Amino acid sequence: MKINIVGRKIKLTDPIKNFIEEKVTNVLGYIHNIVWVQVVVGVDKKQHFAEIVAHVGHQTLKATGISDDLYSAVDLVLDKIEKQAKKYKEKNEDMRKESGEVDFTSPVIVSDIRFSVIKNVPVKPMTREEAVIEMEKLGFNFWLFVDKDSKQTQVVFKRLDSTYGILMPVKK
Repeated sequence: MKINIVGRKIKLTDPIKNFIEEKVTNVLGYIHNIVWVQVVVGVDKKQHFAEIVAHVGHQTLKATGISDDLYSAVDLVLDKIEKQAKKYKEKNEDMRKESGEVDFTSPVIVSDIRFSVIKNVPVKPMTREEAVIEMEKLGFNFWLFVDKDSKQTQVVFKRLDSTYGILMPVKK
């Protein structure tokens, strides 16, 4: 875990940095997917403040604490961020328990399949290259066509790596 400590209108001494690093490591140490943590401490109108932003996986935890003393402001913000971290960890554990094991051998019974759109598509004979040009011209990710040479219905589709693929029906 990378901890970035920033001081605003305050000089960061080694004892302050060590105190903050030790406390943050203790509070957030049990969460394994922390990308980085930023701690901002400073003084504003005779009030000390501390702010922690922790980037955890795909989520950001943020807390702010204000007090008359810098160390108590850090303790206050750490209490807040610890509550958020515990909530995040419990939520993650609950999601893992819910997902559990999936049995891929048993047949899936879906009783509520609904189609929102049914379109009649005119299919005309064309080459694979012409099908790609037509698909790109219309802005689609796939296109159904009849191959000029084989007279077989095929589907051309655009892959994530910007190449193209062809689906060809095969009788078993």
